[in-house]
Amino acid sequence: MRVAAIQALEHHLPERRLKNDELAKLYPDWSAQKIFDKTGIRERRVVAPDEFASDLGAAAAEKLFARTGIDRATVDLLVYCTQSPDYFLPTTACILQERLGLPTTTAAFDYNLGCSAFPYGLAMIRGLIETGAASTALLVMAETYSRFIHPMDRSVRTLFGDAASAVLVTATEREAPTLGPFVLGTDGKGANNLIVKRGGIRQPIGTEPLVETTDNSGNVRTEANLYMNGPAILEFTIRRIPAVFKELLARAEVTLSDVRWVIMHQANEYMLRYLQKKIGIPDEKFAVHLEHCGNTVSSTIPIVLQHLVKEGQVKRDDLLLTLGFGVGYSWGANLIRWSPDR
Repeated sequence: MRVAAIQALEHHLPERRLKNDELAKLYPDWSAQKIFDKTGIRERRVVAPDEFASDLGAAAAEKLFARTGIDRATVDLLVYCTQSPDYFLPTTACILQERLGLPTTTAAFDYNLGCSAFPYGLAMIRGLIETGAASTALLVMAETYSRFIHPMDRSVRTLFGDAASAVLVTATEREAPTLGPFVLGTDGKGANNLIVKRGGIRQPIGTEPLVETTDNSGNVRTEANLYMNGPAILEFTIRRIPAVFKELLARAEVTLSDVRWVIMHQANEYMLRYLQKKIGIPDEKFAVHLEHCGNTVSSTIPIVLQHLVKEGQVKRDDLLLTLGFGVGYSWGANLIRWSPDR
Protein backbone atom coordinates (compact mmCIF):
# COMPACT_ATOMS: atom_id res chain seq x y z
CA MET A 1 0.00 0.00 0.00
CA ARG A 2 1.07 3.60 -0.63
CA VAL A 3 1.95 5.32 2.64
CA ALA A 4 3.74 8.50 3.73
CA ALA A 5 6.99 8.05 5.66
CA ILE A 6 9.45 10.45 7.27
CA GLN A 7 12.85 10.06 5.60
CA ALA A 8 14.99 12.69 7.35
CA LEU A 9 14.97 15.80 9.55
CA GLU A 10 17.17 18.85 9.98
CA HIS A 11 17.04 22.08 11.95
CA HIS A 12 18.78 25.43 11.98
CA LEU A 13 19.45 27.89 14.81
CA PRO A 14 20.55 31.51 14.40
CA GLU A 15 24.06 32.33 15.59
CA ARG A 16 23.30 34.74 18.42
CA ARG A 17 23.04 33.11 21.84
CA LEU A 18 21.02 34.85 24.54
CA LYS A 19 22.33 33.34 27.77
CA ASN A 20 20.87 33.47 31.24
CA ASP A 21 23.77 35.60 32.48
CA GLU A 22 22.75 38.34 30.06
CA LEU A 23 19.11 38.15 31.10
CA ALA A 24 20.01 38.18 34.79
CA LYS A 25 21.54 41.63 34.34
CA LEU A 26 18.14 42.92 33.21
CA TYR A 27 16.17 41.13 35.93
CA PRO A 28 18.18 41.60 39.15
CA ASP A 29 15.92 39.38 41.28
CA TRP A 30 16.32 36.49 38.82
CA SER A 31 19.81 35.02 38.76
CA ALA A 32 21.03 32.91 35.86
CA GLN A 33 20.59 29.81 37.99
CA LYS A 34 17.06 30.80 39.01
CA ILE A 35 16.10 31.20 35.34
CA PHE A 36 17.46 27.73 34.62
CA ASP A 37 15.70 26.25 37.65
CA LYS A 38 12.36 27.71 36.55
CA THR A 39 12.64 26.87 32.84
CA GLY A 40 15.32 24.22 32.24
CA ILE A 41 16.88 26.63 29.71
CA ARG A 42 20.42 28.05 29.84
CA GLU A 43 20.42 29.83 26.49
CA ARG A 44 18.18 30.49 23.54
CA ARG A 45 18.99 31.60 19.98
CA VAL A 46 17.84 34.95 18.59
CA VAL A 47 17.79 36.20 15.01
CA ALA A 48 19.86 39.18 13.85
CA PRO A 49 18.03 42.38 12.83
CA ASP A 50 18.29 41.45 9.15
CA GLU A 51 17.40 37.77 9.64
CA PHE A 52 13.88 36.43 9.29
CA ALA A 53 11.94 33.20 9.79
CA SER A 54 12.14 32.37 6.09
CA ASP A 55 15.94 32.67 6.25
CA LEU A 56 16.01 30.08 9.03
CA GLY A 57 13.60 27.84 7.15
CA ALA A 58 15.63 28.02 3.95
CA ALA A 59 18.82 27.19 5.89
CA ALA A 60 17.19 24.14 7.51
CA ALA A 61 15.95 22.94 4.12
CA GLU A 62 19.36 23.41 2.49
CA LYS A 63 20.95 21.36 5.27
CA LEU A 64 18.42 18.62 4.57
CA PHE A 65 19.14 18.64 0.84
CA ALA A 66 22.90 18.59 1.44
CA ARG A 67 22.78 15.68 3.88
CA THR A 68 20.26 13.46 2.10
CA GLY A 69 21.27 14.18 -1.48
CA ILE A 70 17.60 14.30 -2.42
CA ASP A 71 17.02 15.71 -5.90
CA ARG A 72 15.07 18.90 -5.25
CA ALA A 73 13.48 18.53 -8.68
CA THR A 74 11.47 15.62 -7.23
CA VAL A 75 9.85 17.76 -4.52
CA ASP A 76 6.21 18.28 -5.44
CA LEU A 77 4.87 19.65 -2.14
CA LEU A 78 6.18 22.38 0.18
CA VAL A 79 4.27 23.04 3.39
CA TYR A 80 5.50 25.96 5.50
CA CYS A 81 4.42 26.81 9.04
CA THR A 82 5.10 30.16 10.68
CA GLN A 83 3.43 32.83 12.80
CA SER A 84 5.99 35.41 11.66
CA PRO A 85 5.57 35.45 7.87
CA ASP A 86 7.60 37.69 5.59
CA TYR A 87 4.43 39.40 4.32
CA PHE A 88 0.66 39.22 4.74
CA LEU A 89 0.75 38.11 1.11
CA PRO A 90 2.11 36.37 -0.86
CA THR A 91 2.39 33.18 1.12
CA THR A 92 5.99 32.68 2.23
CA ALA A 93 5.92 29.13 0.84
CA CYS A 94 5.82 30.62 -2.67
CA ILE A 95 8.92 32.68 -1.88
CA LEU A 96 10.68 29.60 -0.48
CA GLN A 97 9.79 27.55 -3.58
CA GLU A 98 11.76 29.95 -5.74
CA ARG A 99 14.53 30.48 -3.19
CA LEU A 100 15.13 26.75 -2.76
CA GLY A 101 15.10 26.10 -6.49
CA LEU A 102 12.10 23.79 -6.36
CA PRO A 103 10.24 23.11 -9.61
CA THR A 104 7.16 25.14 -10.52
CA THR A 105 5.19 21.88 -10.36
CA THR A 106 5.59 22.09 -6.57
CA ALA A 107 2.40 22.82 -4.64
CA ALA A 108 3.24 25.28 -1.85
CA PHE A 109 1.22 26.80 0.97
CA ASP A 110 1.57 28.24 4.47
CA TYR A 111 -0.30 27.33 7.61
CA ASN A 112 -0.34 29.38 10.82
CA LEU A 113 0.08 27.29 13.95
CA GLY A 114 2.42 27.35 16.89
CA CYS A 115 3.31 24.50 19.20
CA SER A 116 1.00 21.90 17.62
CA ALA A 117 2.41 22.51 14.13
CA PHE A 118 4.31 19.23 13.73
CA PRO A 119 1.38 16.80 14.11
CA TYR A 120 -0.87 19.06 12.02
CA GLY A 121 1.72 19.31 9.24
CA LEU A 122 2.28 15.57 9.16
CA ALA A 123 -1.49 14.94 9.05
CA MET A 124 -1.94 17.22 6.03
CA ILE A 125 1.05 15.78 4.20
CA ARG A 126 0.01 12.19 4.86
CA GLY A 127 -3.40 12.94 3.38
CA LEU A 128 -1.95 14.55 0.25
CA ILE A 129 0.60 11.78 -0.29
CA GLU A 130 -1.69 8.84 0.35
CA THR A 131 -4.39 10.23 -1.97
CA GLY A 132 -1.80 10.60 -4.74
CA ALA A 133 -1.74 14.42 -4.80
CA ALA A 134 1.98 14.45 -3.89
CA SER A 135 4.93 12.07 -3.66
CA THR A 136 7.82 14.00 -2.11
CA ALA A 137 7.00 16.62 0.52
CA LEU A 138 9.08 19.14 2.42
CA LEU A 139 7.63 20.32 5.73
CA VAL A 140 9.37 23.49 6.92
CA MET A 141 8.58 25.17 10.26
CA ALA A 142 10.24 28.44 11.26
CA GLU A 143 9.60 30.94 14.01
CA THR A 144 11.05 34.20 15.32
CA TYR A 145 9.06 34.97 18.46
CA SER A 146 11.94 37.18 19.60
CA ARG A 147 10.57 39.87 17.27
CA PHE A 148 7.34 39.98 19.29
CA ILE A 149 8.88 40.01 22.77
CA HIS A 150 9.44 43.14 24.84
CA PRO A 151 12.99 43.04 26.26
CA MET A 152 11.68 43.65 29.78
CA ASP A 153 9.09 40.87 29.74
CA ARG A 154 10.89 38.05 31.50
CA SER A 155 7.76 35.87 31.50
CA VAL A 156 8.35 35.11 27.82
CA ARG A 157 11.87 36.30 27.04
CA THR A 158 13.41 33.63 29.27
CA LEU A 159 11.48 30.91 27.42
CA PHE A 160 11.35 31.44 23.69
CA GLY A 161 14.09 30.95 21.11
CA ASP A 162 14.16 31.31 17.34
CA ALA A 163 14.66 28.27 15.10
CA ALA A 164 13.58 26.36 12.02
CA SER A 165 13.22 22.72 11.08
CA ALA A 166 12.76 20.79 7.86
CA VAL A 167 11.25 17.33 7.46
CA LEU A 168 11.33 15.18 4.33
CA VAL A 169 8.27 12.97 3.86
CA THR A 170 7.87 10.72 0.82
CA ALA A 171 5.52 8.12 -0.61
CA THR A 172 6.66 4.57 -0.09
CA GLU A 173 5.22 1.07 -0.28
CA ARG A 174 4.54 -0.51 3.11
CA GLU A 175 2.19 -3.06 4.59
CA ALA A 176 0.95 -0.58 7.21
CA PRO A 177 0.95 3.21 7.74
CA THR A 178 4.04 4.75 9.35
CA LEU A 179 2.31 8.02 10.32
CA GLY A 180 -0.77 8.10 12.53
CA PRO A 181 -3.28 7.84 13.88
CA PHE A 182 -3.73 11.52 14.71
CA VAL A 183 -5.66 13.33 17.44
CA LEU A 184 -6.16 17.02 16.63
CA GLY A 185 -8.19 19.62 18.51
CA THR A 186 -8.91 23.26 19.16
CA ASP A 187 -10.37 25.41 21.93
CA GLY A 188 -10.54 29.01 20.77
CA LYS A 189 -11.73 30.19 24.19
CA GLY A 190 -8.04 30.30 25.10
CA ALA A 191 -7.02 32.54 22.20
CA ASN A 192 -6.38 35.61 24.36
CA ASN A 193 -4.05 33.75 26.72
CA LEU A 194 -1.18 33.61 24.22
CA ILE A 195 -1.48 36.45 21.75
CA VAL A 196 0.03 39.42 19.93
CA LYS A 197 -2.99 41.73 19.80
CA ARG A 198 -1.75 44.48 17.52
CA GLY A 199 -0.32 44.17 14.02
CA GLY A 200 -3.05 42.30 12.16
CA ILE A 201 -6.03 43.65 10.25
CA ARG A 202 -8.37 43.78 13.26
CA GLN A 203 -5.99 45.91 15.34
CA PRO A 204 -3.28 47.33 13.07
CA ILE A 205 -0.25 49.18 14.40
CA GLY A 206 -0.43 52.91 13.72
CA THR A 207 -4.12 53.55 14.35
CA GLU A 208 -3.50 54.28 18.04
CA PRO A 209 -0.30 54.93 20.01
CA LEU A 210 1.33 51.90 21.61
CA VAL A 211 1.38 52.18 25.38
CA GLU A 212 3.74 50.25 27.63
CA THR A 213 2.12 48.57 30.62
CA THR A 214 3.67 46.77 33.59
CA ASP A 215 1.93 43.82 35.20
CA ASN A 216 2.00 42.80 38.87
CA SER A 217 5.15 40.72 38.27
CA GLY A 218 7.06 43.62 36.72
CA ASN A 219 6.81 42.44 33.12
CA VAL A 220 6.65 45.24 30.57
CA ARG A 221 4.89 45.00 27.20
CA THR A 222 2.69 46.76 24.66
CA GLU A 223 -0.16 45.27 22.66
CA ALA A 224 2.29 44.75 19.79
CA ASN A 225 4.30 42.38 22.01
CA LEU A 226 3.68 38.75 22.86
CA TYR A 227 1.47 38.25 25.90
CA MET A 228 1.25 34.94 27.71
CA ASN A 229 -1.05 34.13 30.61
CA GLY A 230 1.20 31.51 32.16
CA PRO A 231 -1.20 30.15 34.82
CA ALA A 232 -4.00 29.77 32.27
CA ILE A 233 -1.70 28.00 29.80
CA LEU A 234 -0.55 25.63 32.55
CA GLU A 235 -4.13 24.91 33.61
CA PHE A 236 -5.16 24.15 30.03
CA THR A 237 -2.16 21.88 29.51
CA ILE A 238 -2.56 19.75 32.60
CA ARG A 239 -6.31 19.48 32.02
CA ARG A 240 -6.30 18.63 28.32
CA ILE A 241 -3.02 16.95 27.37
CA PRO A 242 -3.17 13.76 29.50
CA ALA A 243 -6.59 13.03 27.97
CA VAL A 244 -5.22 13.58 24.45
CA PHE A 245 -2.36 11.21 25.25
CA LYS A 246 -4.77 8.48 26.37
CA GLU A 247 -7.06 9.04 23.41
CA LEU A 248 -4.22 8.56 20.95
CA LEU A 249 -3.11 5.29 22.54
CA ALA A 250 -6.69 4.03 22.55
CA ARG A 251 -7.26 5.01 18.92
CA ALA A 252 -4.05 3.21 17.90
CA GLU A 253 -4.84 0.21 20.11
CA VAL A 254 -1.39 0.30 21.70
CA THR A 255 -0.10 0.89 25.22
CA LEU A 256 2.70 3.03 26.60
CA SER A 257 4.88 -0.07 26.79
CA ASP A 258 4.77 -0.28 22.96
CA VAL A 259 6.16 3.26 22.62
CA ARG A 260 9.92 3.84 22.54
CA TRP A 261 9.87 7.64 22.98
CA VAL A 262 7.31 10.22 24.00
CA ILE A 263 8.30 13.56 22.46
CA MET A 264 6.19 16.47 23.66
CA HIS A 265 6.36 20.12 22.73
CA GLN A 266 9.28 21.54 24.73
CA ALA A 267 7.43 24.40 26.46
CA ASN A 268 9.61 24.45 29.58
CA GLU A 269 11.02 21.74 31.79
CA TYR A 270 8.65 22.39 34.71
CA MET A 271 5.60 21.78 32.52
CA LEU A 272 7.19 18.75 30.85
CA ARG A 273 8.06 17.09 34.15
CA TYR A 274 4.58 17.80 35.52
CA LEU A 275 3.00 16.10 32.50
CA GLN A 276 5.47 13.22 32.69
CA LYS A 277 4.54 12.56 36.31
CA LYS A 278 0.80 13.01 35.81
CA ILE A 279 0.67 10.61 32.87
CA GLY A 280 3.22 8.18 34.35
CA ILE A 281 5.86 8.15 31.62
CA PRO A 282 9.18 6.57 32.71
CA ASP A 283 12.38 8.58 32.27
CA GLU A 284 13.76 6.17 29.67
CA LYS A 285 10.82 6.96 27.36
CA PHE A 286 10.53 10.71 27.93
CA ALA A 287 12.63 13.15 25.91
CA VAL A 288 13.66 16.60 27.19
CA HIS A 289 15.96 18.70 25.01
CA LEU A 290 15.63 22.48 25.37
CA GLU A 291 18.56 23.54 27.55
CA HIS A 292 20.53 25.19 24.74
CA CYS A 293 17.76 26.37 22.41
CA GLY A 294 14.71 27.15 24.54
CA ASN A 295 11.09 26.85 23.46
CA THR A 296 11.32 27.05 19.66
CA VAL A 297 7.53 26.79 19.17
CA SER A 298 6.81 24.78 15.99
CA SER A 299 10.30 23.25 15.79
CA THR A 300 10.64 21.78 19.28
CA ILE A 301 9.48 18.25 18.42
CA PRO A 302 11.55 17.80 15.23
CA ILE A 303 14.63 19.24 17.01
CA VAL A 304 14.26 16.63 19.77
CA LEU A 305 13.60 13.85 17.27
CA GLN A 306 16.65 14.76 15.18
CA HIS A 307 18.78 14.79 18.33
CA LEU A 308 17.58 11.31 19.33
CA VAL A 309 18.18 9.94 15.82
CA LYS A 310 21.64 11.47 15.64
CA GLU A 311 22.55 9.99 19.02
CA GLY A 312 21.45 6.53 17.89
CA GLN A 313 18.57 6.44 20.36
CA VAL A 314 15.94 5.77 17.71
CA LYS A 315 16.09 2.46 15.87
CA ARG A 316 14.23 1.26 12.82
CA ASP A 317 10.62 0.27 13.59
CA ASP A 318 10.62 2.14 16.93
CA LEU A 319 7.20 3.57 17.75
CA LEU A 320 7.33 7.26 18.64
CA LEU A 321 4.57 9.39 20.13
CA THR A 322 4.64 13.14 19.47
CA LEU A 323 2.34 15.64 21.14
CA GLY A 324 2.17 19.40 20.58
CA PHE A 325 0.03 21.93 22.43
CA GLY A 326 -0.25 25.66 23.00
CA VAL A 327 -1.26 28.87 21.24
CA GLY A 328 -4.79 28.79 19.93
CA TYR A 329 -5.53 26.80 22.07
CA SER A 330 -4.52 24.04 19.70
CA TRP A 331 -3.23 20.53 20.21
CA GLY A 332 -2.14 17.60 18.09
CA ALA A 333 -0.75 14.14 18.73
CA ASN A 334 0.31 11.28 16.49
CA LEU A 335 2.34 8.11 16.30
CA ILE A 336 5.35 7.61 14.04
CA ARG A 337 6.75 4.21 13.07
CA TRP A 338 10.38 5.14 12.42
CA SER A 339 11.34 3.41 9.18
CA PRO A 340 13.11 5.71 6.69
CA ASP A 341 14.11 4.24 3.34
CA ARG A 342 17.33 6.25 3.07
